[in-house]
Amino acid sequence: MDARERLRRFLEQRREAGETELVFDSLSVEEAMRLLGAAGGSSEPADRSSRAGVEPSARDTNQRPSAEPGEPAVGDDWRAVLRDAGAPNPAASAPAAPVDEKPAPSEAPASHATIPLDQVPRGIVVGGAGHQLFGEGHPQYASLEAIAEAVAQCTRCPLHRDARNPVPGEGNPHAGLMCVGEAPGETEDQLGRPFVGKAGHLLDKILLAIKLSRKDVFICNVLKHRPPGNRNPMPDEVQACSPYLIRQIELIQPRVIVAFGTFAAQTLLNTRDGIGKLRGQVHRYHGVPLVVTYHPAALLRNPAWKRPTWDDVQLARRLLDRANSS
Repeated sequence: MDARERLRRFLEQRREAGETELVFDSLSVEEAMRLLGAAGGSSEPADRSSRAGVEPSARDTNQRPSAEPGEPAVGDDWRAVLRDAGAPNPAASAPAAPVDEKPAPSEAPASHATIPLDQVPRGIVVGGAGHQLFGEGHPQYASLEAIAEAVAQCTRCPLHRDARNPVPGEGNPHAGLMCVGEAPGETEDQLGRPFVGKAGHLLDKILLAIKLSRKDVFICNVLKHRPPGNRNPMPDEVQACSPYLIRQIELIQPRVIVAFGTFAAQTLLNTRDGIGKLRGQVHRYHGVPLVVTYHPAALLRNPAWKRPTWDDVQLARRLLDRANSS
């Protein structure tokens, strides 16, 4: 198989895997496909996790289309594939500025991490202000400990059958910032704690970068038990677990929520929009500012997403500072 065919197959796999917003320096997946004359088929992936801006399942790097012999695996470095195909490197092909000439000013718009908070676009509004989020008929757990006990005994969905340990969440019960992820992974299932695997270590670094630690925040997931094989959450599982998450928010009364990953964002905001549409805005969840960003596990697969994630958490930090000063 020649290099151009390898690149075409590689891009198709990435698109099928839902990575429609892969950062190819200045080259998008669809642009690269068009350059190869191979952009046939629908530009809208059929899989529900393949909407524009939605990163694949945040916790499982193995749920990808398998490569046939001779094909590049989807985890391969796209730069190497692109280089083998003879395509120009966008960064390398840019003409260098003369030594005595100042570089031209950037035309890129100001980042939402730095523009005044009042100018950051407003996003989705869920509910009104106030902390009574439950409707009638839902159990009113009196404390986070009561929720943890309820999760440990929960049989509302089948996930408890295969999980080793429940993972209700942990952290400061009076946290100003609340981190909500997707679901426990293997390490979390073993230890009964959220975000303690490789993605968790990266989350620790992200928090440290905005001058916070695990003891300052509350960390939890939408699902409280691990889905088998780290598969994506099912709608009935999300529905079964949501009351626990909602009550946690109600009890903690955070000043800012950060939704890490597709399912956390879509669950809290009651939307099917992908991260590409939800980032860079200040949403409202019952009066609480909510910022959407990539899941740390996605950053381990795609380091190019680290910069936009840094912008997002800076925005969250500024919102927290403003709330603390009011």
